[in-house]
Amino acid sequence: MTTVRSGAATALSVSFLAMTSVLLPVDPAREETELREYLGERFELESLRNYQRTLDEEVERVRDEQRLYRTSTAYLYNLTAFAMTGTKVPYLEELTAHVPPGARVLDYGCGIGSDGLLLAEAGYRVEFADFDNPSVAYLRWRLHRRGIEARVHDLERGVPGRFDAAFAFDVIEHVDDPFAFLGQMESLAHQVMVNFLEPESGDQELHHDLPIRDLVDHAAKRRLRSYRVLHGRSHLVLYSPTVASPIRGLAQRAATRGVRLRHRLAARS
Repeated sequence: MTTVRSGAATALSVSFLAMTSVLLPVDPAREETELREYLGERFELESLRNYQRTLDEEVERVRDEQRLYRTSTAYLYNLTAFAMTGTKVPYLEELTAHVPPGARVLDYGCGIGSDGLLLAEAGYRVEFADFDNPSVAYLRWRLHRRGIEARVHDLERGVPGRFDAAFAFDVIEHVDDPFAFLGQMESLAHQVMVNFLEPESGDQELHHDLPIRDLVDHAAKRRLRSYRVLHGRSHLVLYSPTVASPIRGLAQRAATRGVRLRHRLAARS
């Protein structure tokens, strides 16, 4: 639900108790092929090549953010193109470094489900959650096509159960209250992974500016497992909702602020 980010993942990070990452079957050609098959004669290559313009034009027509998220067909192209870039691979690698295969994980705000599908094929027990919309209809088709059994939850009806981990990549910048969003994720999982995007010129109008420092501090006051700054602007945290002890919380906040300071200095150089 976003535009392509430029730049490689940085080395600015703090991590605790990481394990070995698993291989992820990233296949950009497969992303395009599946969308072509799903849409058939309705597929438009130009809409994929110009995915941001395709979305911008739909935003202009709909003029209602919440209705857009429930009705958008342009996101089929936007999210496919974004998945083809591999931008979120470092996020997934960080998740798999801390959460082992076989874990029950929730792709929260899943869209067309490309992230969760990668994890499912890597041995995770994945479930999906989003509004009932054209992207989710496409996800259900993809699950059937790949022979994967997975539950797809409607966020407006609630998500049952408790997961080993819940993740949301490039989603929180689309909501009105990011702390309520984190609270919803924390109620569903023992671990939460989410990224916070710094604003930049040219961002799509659907992005809301985020209080980065406050959001990172929110994670650092809990049992933080990992914090990284990726692609020059994406602050990725993995944490347990359990509140940390005062000493641990202070140490974690100091560590994350050190990472942010190095990030700012690197951006200026």
